Amino acid sequence: MTDLVKKLRIQKLLPGENTVMLVIAITIGVTAGFANILFRIVTELVHENIFVRGHELLSLDAGDWHRFLLPLIPMAGMVLLIPISLIFPGEANGYTFTKFLRKVNLEGGFIKFQAIIVKTISTALTIGTGGSAGVEGPIATVGGALGSQVGQFFKVSGSRMKVYIAAGCAGGIGAMFNAPIAGIFFAAEIVLLGTYEISSFSALVISSAMATVVSRAYYGDTPAFPIPNYQLVNPLVEIPLYILMGVIIGIIAVFHIRIFYGIRDWFATLAINPQIKPIIGALIIGTLAISFPQIMGDGYKYIEQVLSGQGVLWVMIVLIFLKIFATAITLGSGGAGGVFAPALFIGAVIGGAFGCVANMYLPGLTASPGAYAAVGIGAFLAASTHAPLTAIFLLFEMTGNYLIIIPIMLASIIGTMVANRLNHDSIDTVDFSREGIDLHEGREAAIMRSIKVGAMITEDVDFISENANVDQLLRIFSMAKDSFYFPVIDDTGHMIGIISMQDVKSIIHDEELRLNARVGDICERNVITITPDDDLYTALTYYDVKGIEEIPVVESSTNRWVIGMIKRRDVINAYNREVLKRGISERTASLPLK
Repeated sequence: MTDLVKKLRIQKLLPGENTVMLVIAITIGVTAGFANILFRIVTELVHENIFVRGHELLSLDAGDWHRFLLPLIPMAGMVLLIPISLIFPGEANGYTFTKFLRKVNLEGGFIKFQAIIVKTISTALTIGTGGSAGVEGPIATVGGALGSQVGQFFKVSGSRMKVYIAAGCAGGIGAMFNAPIAGIFFAAEIVLLGTYEISSFSALVISSAMATVVSRAYYGDTPAFPIPNYQLVNPLVEIPLYILMGVIIGIIAVFHIRIFYGIRDWFATLAINPQIKPIIGALIIGTLAISFPQIMGDGYKYIEQVLSGQGVLWVMIVLIFLKIFATAITLGSGGAGGVFAPALFIGAVIGGAFGCVANMYLPGLTASPGAYAAVGIGAFLAASTHAPLTAIFLLFEMTGNYLIIIPIMLASIIGTMVANRLNHDSIDTVDFSREGIDLHEGREAAIMRSIKVGAMITEDVDFISENANVDQLLRIFSMAKDSFYFPVIDDTGHMIGIISMQDVKSIIHDEELRLNARVGDICERNVITITPDDDLYTALTYYDVKGIEEIPVVESSTNRWVIGMIKRRDVINAYNREVLKRGISERTASLPLK
């Protein structure tokens, strides 16, 4: 009894599970803050030593024929990217945040330490030399990789691993924008897909806060770019304008997503060496930048000009589409980076242009173009990522002005709704939809969608003719081992319906009806069928719709030749086997080689 009391006392002194998680979240946040500083330093070094010195070396500021040498700078960056892409194939090139989401939500969250180094260097080479991309996606990946390393060290479960990864992402974004609340909602909306518990939310809060503290200690309490003082001049006039701007932004966001993947697909079809494609992309970007240098890099300097009201209407309109194409070309050809900063740029020039037009036709009744540009930043980010809370809180933290909340809420929500109505996918989920995976359904649904019905048809199926009487059917039921649903076929062998014990209960005690009633007369003819190419998720949905335990499998929707029956329990067993197999594979992959 004494030993038990001592043990209980010791357990009380030990920290609880949630306390341990929060301590680890602090560690992740601090580490993510330092990783953010290192990330920005590397990017700035590349920019200064290649982009700025390249300008001086090529005498680009002299004008005349010298300006046509500009493409050489981003091309040099892509040449330097070749060794990294050869050493780490599939990790350095292109927009890899979708792969990151796959690892987090579908593959157990095991991310290698090398991802931190690869993303830092490859992104710095792309953006630092003028490629049109952003650092926010990569810094989220770096923070997430740090969280994954912590989870692997402590050998945590898959759900806890997701929390640590999301905490790292929150820290990375919070530190990058000096906006800890935006970092929290980025991790919650985009990384965790809106599914989290209070304990995990606490980890996001602490990590984002600590990372921001580290960043502020180094860079000071300044936002990524200054937002002008915002004023709502005339609510009756401006609120409808912001709603209209939200609709326009939603439409352009869908255009942006489709162009992004259309150009990426086009580069994928080019029959040339993959290492040459980023160089070709850089050549195109450099050529466009001869006339419009604003499209190069993350575009933050030009965003500041637009926010201060210095944007020219026709230039901003042109830059909307040039930045969309430049980002798609940079990342589609194999350059490294994210789409967060380009979304901010596109939103700023859309809002700036819209504000110029509003000022032109409604002088004295509308705010400055810079105010509309500020709202446009958040609204376009929300529409392209389908993450309105992240956008709303990002703008609020950067302005510190409550007056901007209503316009940004309206424009962001309207923009997101329009974009979602025209295109169900955000810029991060297109690849998943192409594979038939709805990432928001979670890992369980994704696993079930990955298993085809055809892989489970192993047993012969018993049929009954539509001309048989019920007495014959009862004899078949009595001989059945575990099946109580039978396909009813016509003379050609095609299914016309299905019969179950439930269908014959009403006449089972009437001998005359049992002998004279045809199976074809009492069978259920409105039958749900499934084909071998359908997945188990579809099958499980059908079970729930009809409240049945078996579904006939036919060759195709037009050829109702029954090739088997699939039972609900078989679907569940197949899912459990696949989960076990994947769990073993993930755990084995995380173990060090000996």
